Amino acid sequence: MNKRRFGRTGIEISEVVIGAGWVGGILIDPDPDVMRKALRMALDAGINWIDTAESYGAGVSETNVGWLVEELDAAERPGISTKARLDIESSETIASQLDRKLDASLKRLRMDSVDLYQLHNRIVGKTTGQDIGVDNMLGADGIADQFERLREDGRVRHIGITALGEVGALTQVATSGRFDTAQIYYNLINPSAAMPAGAAWDDHSFCGLIDACKASDMGMMNIRVFAAGVIATDQRHGREVPVTAGVDLDREQRTAHALLEALGDGQGDRAQMALRYALANPDLSCVVLGLAKLEHLETALAAVEMGPLPADALARVKAVHDERLG
Repeated sequence: MNKRRFGRTGIEISEVVIGAGWVGGILIDPDPDVMRKALRMALDAGINWIDTAESYGAGVSETNVGWLVEELDAAERPGISTKARLDIESSETIASQLDRKLDASLKRLRMDSVDLYQLHNRIVGKTTGQDIGVDNMLGADGIADQFERLREDGRVRHIGITALGEVGALTQVATSGRFDTAQIYYNLINPSAAMPAGAAWDDHSFCGLIDACKASDMGMMNIRVFAAGVIATDQRHGREVPVTAGVDLDREQRTAHALLEALGDGQGDRAQMALRYALANPDLSCVVLGLAKLEHLETALAAVEMGPLPADALARVKAVHDERLG
């Protein structure tokens, strides 16, 4: 397993990490032996990170990650990242919410501190409902200040954002230099985050976001590499929760089929092509894998062995998007 530089954190992170979320659910649903086997398989392959959140399984994911990691020898314990979603409309202060939520996460994780603590809310131009505006993020005594306080008191080592929402606002937060890492939406269906700012894109646009993160030397974790499973399979599991605006599931399936047809045989199965596409982007520090079964991890590890998609395959992907955009 190759390691990549995790931005300015000083961490060398495995190019694939385990996502402990609800969409895959391998660290939420299975029996303990399945979870132990999944973690052992990942560690033996060189994976050195698990990404979770307080909301995954209403705390079950963090709880399971906590006892699983505690069973390991200290030398082989992976890095851990978790997330908090703030209630912007609550009468409780942001500082109080973060203190309470972080302490609860650390208790479930059985840790005194966590490697990376991330904001889970969407970021937009102006605060609306539970979406957080740029002024609230970066202003005096705002969310960036409160996250930095947690880093200063030693309960977290690094701080990050989930880079979902409006690309203009996300770019402002990324280039502010206030956060160490970002979770980036990027996949075969929507690779717009790697495009320059202002590029033509007819779906939810993240154009310019990777460049903005690079400007502040942020570590980048690629999320939704399978587009909630749309790329990997035609079988729907009911967990295809959209994280971008205006998602048209039928359209995404049509786009996925066109891309897979263009890639043709010899590049692995659908999931492997999706993963290899992400691995071909050197700006991404790692790909966060959501897994439902041990076989899914085996398939992903085989894709890592194949390596990134070659240049001719990447050109065929670009041609499909160029044609779709006219």
